[in-house]
Amino acid sequence: MPPEIPNIMSSQARCRIAPSILSADFARLGEEVRNVVDAGADWIHFDVMDNHYVPNLTIGPMVCAAIRPHVSVPIDVHLMVEPVDELIPMFAKAGADIITFHPDASRHVDRTLSLIRDHGCKAGLVFNPAESLSHMDYVMDKLDLVLLMSVNPGFGGQSFLPATLTKLRQARARIDAWTASGGQPILLEVDGGVKPDNIAEIRRAGADTFVAGSAIFGQPDYKQVIEALRSEIAKGESLQA
Repeated sequence: MPPEIPNIMSSQARCRIAPSILSADFARLGEEVRNVVDAGADWIHFDVMDNHYVPNLTIGPMVCAAIRPHVSVPIDVHLMVEPVDELIPMFAKAGADIITFHPDASRHVDRTLSLIRDHGCKAGLVFNPAESLSHMDYVMDKLDLVLLMSVNPGFGGQSFLPATLTKLRQARARIDAWTASGGQPILLEVDGGVKPDNIAEIRRAGADTFVAGSAIFGQPDYKQVIEALRSEIAKGESLQA
C-alpha cells in the first residue's frame, strides 16, 4: 500500500524544494530519495526523457513505482516525451502525484490536462525557454502548476538562463490575476540551474517551487545545501516584501 501523501498545494514551508533524481546515484536510488527527504526536501522531481522530444533517454513508470514506497512526499513527474497521453495512466498507477507536460507534445492540451486530473493527479504545463506562456490563458481552470524551464531540457547540470526571470514575473502576474478573480491556486515551479547563489533572485521573480538537481545531489551534505537554499529563499522573500 502506498504511503499517505500530504496536501500537494500546501507545505510546512511556504516554498517547496524538489530535488531532481536525474542527478542522483541510480545505483542506490531508494537510499538517495530517502536521504534527501530526511534532509528536508518537500517533493521528489522525476524527469522523464524519451530521446525524441529531448535528446536524452532516462526513466519510466517502473522506476517511479520502485521509489514510491521509499518516500511519503509528493512525486512530481515531468514528462519530456511526445506524445504524452499514453504514459499518463501508467505514471498515475506508478504513484505520481503531479504530472506536467509540454504543450507542444500534446495534440489537445485541454484534454491532456483533464486526463491527468481524471487519474487523480495534479496537472501542470511546462514551458521551454523560448516558448510563449499563451497556452496558460486558455486552460487556467485545469492548472495546478506551471513549470518554467530555465535551461533547454534534456540534460542536468546546465546554467540558469537569466531571461527566465522576466518570464517568471509574467507567469506570476497571470497566476495572481487568476487567483484574485476567484480561481484555484496554481503553483509556479522553476527547473534548471537553480543554486544557492541565484535562488533568492528566482524567488523574488515569483517562483514558489524549486527544482534542484546537481546543486543538491552533487553535494556531500544534502541537509546543509537544502538549508542554504531555504535561507536564500527567505532573503528573496524579504526583498520581495
